[in-house]
Amino acid sequence: MSDRVEEITDKVIEKLQNDYPQGLAQATEPDFQHALLTVQKEYGRTGDKDLGDLLIDLLIDRSKQEQRSIMQIVLNESLVTAPKLTEGQLANLAIIFLLRYSRYLRAGNHDLFGVFLDKSIQPFVAKLVRNAASFQHLEFAGCGSVQMGQISLENVIKSSYGGLFCNGFDDAEVSNRGITIGLDKRLFIPCLTDPTKWQVGALENEVLEQKLKMIGARADDSAKIKDLFNHSLMAGAQLRGKIEELRPYMKEVFECWSGSAMKSFNLTSVGIAIGHANVKRMAGECGDLSIWIN
Repeated sequence: MSDRVEEITDKVIEKLQNDYPQGLAQATEPDFQHALLTVQKEYGRTGDKDLGDLLIDLLIDRSKQEQRSIMQIVLNESLVTAPKLTEGQLANLAIIFLLRYSRYLRAGNHDLFGVFLDKSIQPFVAKLVRNAASFQHLEFAGCGSVQMGQISLENVIKSSYGGLFCNGFDDAEVSNRGITIGLDKRLFIPCLTDPTKWQVGALENEVLEQKLKMIGARADDSAKIKDLFNHSLMAGAQLRGKIEELRPYMKEVFECWSGSAMKSFNLTSVGIAIGHANVKRMAGECGDLSIWIN
């Protein structure tokens, strides 16, 4: 066990030196020492290298926080909670976090979306779990809660990446709807799924809203363009089919989502922190945690 403690301590120091050297100044602070002790104890007990890497990432994020900030408290709790979870439960948290709580805005076409899936989703697919007991334990551990309502994965993806999955429309559709700006190339692009047609050039509604404001579109045109965008999006089954065509392994993700509590599971701040750290560990990037917890 002492060898493992020494190994994980060396890794913590190395990662701090490489990623956040300012964090070394916290080494003498009692709260940081307590957090480090948690990492040493859990890795010394299990020797699980994936868990060790996850705990190191959480500890590095924790070293960036001011004393007694909400972020520090959440990360301290995450260090205690993560070792209580199975590999499958950690995978579920990562997928829920990625698809429900974040979006990859650089996925401007199907190829880039596929790269995003390969890098951020595929590493977790084979580890996903569906049994109710796993989600009951995630609730008990304070990572989230199963809600009465549910949201399909098709609708989750449509909300964040709908612009990639449009059926498109003909030139006449724009004039028929009374859109005075016409087929303005700042707003309309050839349809990604059918280049003989057009589509609104936005990933999702929030991005479209920003584009409309940026070009100073009239209020009536903006309302009609938003309606056209949403009207042209693929229905759930068609969208799922297209995604499974792009990346066949996504069939397992759709089935796990619909066949488990994933479709109803809301993450807590601790669940978000652990999911975020797990994604960053596997994909190498995930945005700053302060985007979600502040």
